[in-house]
Amino acid sequence: MDQAIAAFDLKHMLIGEEPPLFLLEIIVRTIIIYAYTLLLLRWLGSRTVGQLSTVEFLLVIALGSAVGDAMFYPDVPLLQAMLVVTVVVVANKLLDLIIAKSRRAERVLDGKPREVVRDGVVARQFLKENSMSRYELFQELREAGIEQLGEVRRAYIEKDGKVTVFRQKGDLPGGLPIVPPSQIEPHELVSPNGQAAHDGKLVCATCGNKHDGSDQCSNCERTEWTLAST
Repeated sequence: MDQAIAAFDLKHMLIGEEPPLFLLEIIVRTIIIYAYTLLLLRWLGSRTVGQLSTVEFLLVIALGSAVGDAMFYPDVPLLQAMLVVTVVVVANKLLDLIIAKSRRAERVLDGKPREVVRDGVVARQFLKENSMSRYELFQELREAGIEQLGEVRRAYIEKDGKVTVFRQKGDLPGGLPIVPPSQIEPHELVSPNGQAAHDGKLVCATCGNKHDGSDQCSNCERTEWTLAST
């Protein structure tokens, strides 16, 4: 019959059921696994975390499980853990070679950049996707120093999830304001039949498309309009 668990047993909480000398073994295990994994990653040529592709992100998750267990579980032999690490790293290397030689494999495994803003208007296809919300996109644009969408000539979501922004040159057209964020200060909605519409100052409150005379946005089919910011 299993022994009853005693609450606040400091020896069990701090050391567990293993003898105190096992702490020294953990140090040795950690050094061996860490050094071996580091050598394999150097051979792999892995990039920084901010530049990880989908395949490399999967590599990090797989290595985290394989490496962590071998460091402090006494029933996990080091050779078995090192074999798992080796297989994961070699498999990742093979995928890198396949991606480098095949554009189709690159699209399937690594994804491709996507256009999210063109001439101050959020792309219709982006609005239909679920990979990033409109508010997350506006946050990325604000971090790039954008105050209103009219400043953006092109913007792309790269394969690593970052947003690359190319600004308009010369005189900037008006566009949907994203500073301050609409969650803090909601856009003031304006009727598409008012004077502002006739003056060409209205933009769609969802995608930034300029008012073209109809009640419904031709890009995203929404019906809420606001004043363009210049």
